[in-house]
Amino acid sequence: MADESSFITTNSYGVMRVAGTRISIDSVVVGFQQGQSPEEIQRNFPSLTLEQVYGVITFYPGHRNEIEKYLSRQNALWAEARAKAEQRPSAAVQRLRQLREAQAEQPR
Repeated sequence: MADESSFITTNSYGVMRVAGTRISIDSVVVGFQQGQSPEEIQRNFPSLTLEQVYGVITFYPGHRNEIEKYLSRQNALWAEARAKAEQRPSAAVQRLRQLREAQAEQPR
């Protein structure tokens, strides 16, 4: 098996990904934290090999502080993006909300 650090890459934006994929390590680490087995995580992300999943999981304990800071930063970025999207919803989102409201008003 390759060195576990070879399973992680960081792009120019600071996003940590499973090497050779577009899948962020968030997906693997959060699944692992939620008690998913490596096999379950791999089933959820079929483009990953089981070796890649184990590589990320093996990397995590030895770099816990770094990964936890990264995950916190990612969560903050997502919260900011969600807040902006809520302030300025697209026309499609506005239309879907109108349809949902109209549907809720209809008697059943």
